[in-house]
Formats: sequence, structure tokens, C-alpha cells
Amino acid sequence: MVAYDRLPPELRRWLANAALPWSPASALRLWQHALRDRCDLKSALARLDLAERATLARDRIGWQGGGTGRAAPTAERYTAGDLAKRR
Repeated sequence: MVAYDRLPPELRRWLANAALPWSPASALRLWQHALRDRCDLKSALARLDLAERATLARDRIGWQGGGTGRAAPTAERYTAGDLAKRR
């Protein structure tokens, strides 16, 4: 909790609304890189949003297709014969 309390107020506010459970260390690292590259608060916050969306998209693809980028097979795609072969 101490690491979280030491974060800049803007970053803590962003983390409070984040979809992912960012660690204070990784959020601060990304924040510092964003400020170094962009030098303004609004751009740094936009970069955090972009990083989070990219992570969510990557996780969604990995979850759906086992990391292959393809959708996972669903029960509707199997025929009765397919299911019998699997038993």
C-alpha cells in the first residue's frame, strides 16, 4: 500500500478506474516513460489507456483461441459424431 500511496495523484486516480489490477511498480514505470516521451499529463493518461486496451485485447484473443488468435471451438460447432469420437 505504501508504493501505491507514493504514486502521483493523477496516476492513483487513473488506477482507481482501471479495468486491470495494475501493480504500482508497472503503472509507475509506464507513467514515467509516457511523461518522458510525451511531456504532458493528458498524453501520459492516454498512453495508459492505450496500454490497458492493448493488454485487454491480447488477453481476450489468447483466452478465446488458446493464444492462436482464432476463436475457441464452441459446443455448437461439434456434431453428435464429433462428440462420440471424443469419448
